[in-house]
Amino acid sequence: MRIKAIVLSYDRNRALTEHMILQYGRVWPSHPFVFHVPFQELRGEDSERVRYIQTPAPIKATVMKLIVDLADEEWIYWCMDDRYPIQLLTDKIERMVSRALASDKMDGLLFCRCRSLLLKPKQTLYPREHVDADGTIYLQRRGWRQIWLHQLMRVKVLRHLFTNLPDELPNANAMDKLKHDVPMPSDFRLFVTKENYAVFGESTRRGRITQNCYDSLIASGAEVPEWFRETTGEKVTLGAL
Repeated sequence: MRIKAIVLSYDRNRALTEHMILQYGRVWPSHPFVFHVPFQELRGEDSERVRYIQTPAPIKATVMKLIVDLADEEWIYWCMDDRYPIQLLTDKIERMVSRALASDKMDGLLFCRCRSLLLKPKQTLYPREHVDADGTIYLQRRGWRQIWLHQLMRVKVLRHLFTNLPDELPNANAMDKLKHDVPMPSDFRLFVTKENYAVFGESTRRGRITQNCYDSLIASGAEVPEWFRETTGEKVTLGAL
């Protein structure tokens, strides 16, 4: 089964998008995703795993165009170009994804538990544990924390969030703060695994490429655009196995 992977990106970040897709192919060769990549002028070549969709430049308009024809209950994989996979426990993740797609009790699944979801559970998670047939434990999320990390979700989750964000979002930092002003419907059921099954790298910070992403780009043999040749000097990862 193929799952549409909704990519938040724009032309200037094409190198980051291509790197992210390449990394999925490297760490999870059998992944089920078809990446829907937005573009304004820099169209790429469609393939079995990548489809290019022309969108307006604004962030909100980009996302709304990418999901405009999708049904609310359809499952998608939400993946920003600002993250890329480093390690995935793919056998475990594949079983969890399969169960989520067949469930009517889930609207979102994140298999990387990190930052506030790990360090501040009383603020970000409900206390009840949910266990599947494999013995995997899930915790329901209280709000939008870590919504920008790569994860499985129903279209209605992404549509509700972006419908209620301002039309003009100057940058990702502003978007991150504004998400807390959007009430999460009481019937949305977004989960994170109690244990962590993935490690992701951050691609940029404050518009500059991280050292870890730069090193990964170089190792992959990719051409690094001039505007990404000065790094932050930071190595930033999310999750630990």
